Amino acid sequence: MNTLNQKLSDDPRERSLTSNSYYLASAPSVGAWPVLAGSADCDVCVVGGGFAGLSAAIELARRGFSVTVLEAEQVGWGASGRNGGQAIVGHASDAPIENQLGDDAARQAWAVTVEGLNLIRERIAEFNIDCDFVPGYKYLAVNERKARALHEWFEHVTHFYKHPYWRWVGRNEIGEHIASPRFHSGLHDTLSGHLHPLKYCRGLARAAASLGVQIHENSRVVAIERGERPLLKTAAGQVRARFVVLAGNSYLGGLVPELQPRIMPVGTYVVASEPLKPELADSLIRERAAVCDSNFVLDYFRVSPDHRVIFGGRVSYSGMTPPNLAAGMKQRMLKTFPQLGEGVKVDYAWGGFVDISMNRAPDFGRLTPNIYYLQGFSGHGLSLTGMAGRLVAEAIAGQAGRFDIYARLRHLPFPGGALLRTPALVLGMAWYRLRDLL
Repeated sequence: MNTLNQKLSDDPRERSLTSNSYYLASAPSVGAWPVLAGSADCDVCVVGGGFAGLSAAIELARRGFSVTVLEAEQVGWGASGRNGGQAIVGHASDAPIENQLGDDAARQAWAVTVEGLNLIRERIAEFNIDCDFVPGYKYLAVNERKARALHEWFEHVTHFYKHPYWRWVGRNEIGEHIASPRFHSGLHDTLSGHLHPLKYCRGLARAAASLGVQIHENSRVVAIERGERPLLKTAAGQVRARFVVLAGNSYLGGLVPELQPRIMPVGTYVVASEPLKPELADSLIRERAAVCDSNFVLDYFRVSPDHRVIFGGRVSYSGMTPPNLAAGMKQRMLKTFPQLGEGVKVDYAWGGFVDISMNRAPDFGRLTPNIYYLQGFSGHGLSLTGMAGRLVAEAIAGQAGRFDIYARLRHLPFPGGALLRTPALVLGMAWYRLRDLL
């Protein structure tokens, strides 16, 4: 169990980043789910109380399975409750899917992500989840060279995937979409959007519980005995199940040593400004859409309902939180919106780890015929995690066609082994940062 992934949630540096989260401060408090105590039996045990795990639980319960969710911390404690809040169509990288699986499978996978955005809207409506959802997303280039590459992607998606929701925003009209000197041009997406991720995650937990799912917080799984009916052990109890779904982001650690080399925990960070005057907040981004730039090491941001700028970026591939995080992120925010002024305050700064795969494509599959895993969302998972839960439920119920599209993807381990893969990735990312600057 003494692995990098296992240590993440026990690291006091990450816990300090959790405590200063705007999401945690602004989400209504909820009662705790009980710790697992004693022995339990169910059809499916889900490890992880984030978007993917809770979505799987909802879909499985709807299909008549008895489901138990085991969460090591609290519902939404990890990336599901701390991310940038942007729900975006597509995958972090669609190229591996196209290159490995061919046109038909790639189009089916893209359709899965479109369905994922519709699924968010459906669940918000069905379960009355108040999570501040706002439609609209802008993917913007910072210079002409990056604009050409982004426009090629725009043309590819529009024609290859027959995607009708994107519109190109040219150089002459970019100022009508965002009040920032940074951007050259880009695309506007009416399907994607943004929300309060912790409110949404807690809403999914309530939805799952309403369908009969048993949820246990502070119930870290410390061992899994594989077999015909796997046994999952925690410090105070155990669960016997017919099937297991592993949906633990970067935190599964020694539970699945064969998967660990294929995932790199990458730190990502977000700040929230003080509340702005409403007229200033309204002037920054048309219709308060979410925004992301097209750099490899990117910035992403949006305006909250209480008129704050929520600004994310400054990833760490070393596992070390950047020094002077709030001040550094504030300067990035002011570079984008200098009209905020040096006097603007940063009220919150937080972060956490996302699970990056080597090719940045999703990594779904089976360890054994009855143990499934969902990982590798690569920072693009708010929408796809919901569909990952739906697809794994379909597979367990006997309809594995869509799940197996993703399971067919080949994933390589990060180079360098346990000791050298982090330094190697840090050097690689330094090169990409230099390319972005040039």
